[in-house]
Amino acid sequence: MRNAIGLGLLTTLLAGCGPKSPLGFSLPDGNSTRGRAAFEDLRCNSCHEIEGMDIEYRGGPAHVTLGGKTTRIKAEGELVTSIINPSHKLAPRYPVDQVAVNGQSIMSAAYLNDVMTVQQLIDLVAFLQSTYQIAPPPVPAFWPVYP
Repeated sequence: MRNAIGLGLLTTLLAGCGPKSPLGFSLPDGNSTRGRAAFEDLRCNSCHEIEGMDIEYRGGPAHVTLGGKTTRIKAEGELVTSIINPSHKLAPRYPVDQVAVNGQSIMSAAYLNDVMTVQQLIDLVAFLQSTYQIAPPPVPAFWPVYP
């Protein structure tokens, strides 16, 4: 019985170590100033605006706001995946028809992946991380009172 439990635990741990695992993923430190320049140079502002920043939104086919208050840190792996494989997870706060066609993101990853340098990606992630502020989740206005 003890061997079966140990084998089950080992299998569970190794399942997280596959080729698509986020374990071990770490970018070198990026430069958020250069990342902001990359955001504009790569025309990310054609569809994205950054909450609270004076980056000109250019009014493209979608309008997705990034940055602002969030209840959790945006991890490097999550941001990299959103940039290089945007169809992996569509923006949940927006109607699907506003951000996708036939289930695929309208964000042009093919274009980005062909022209963006690794350094631009690193700096872009640093910039995007700097645009989010951690805030506690909202407290309900009414707490139930139990007798």
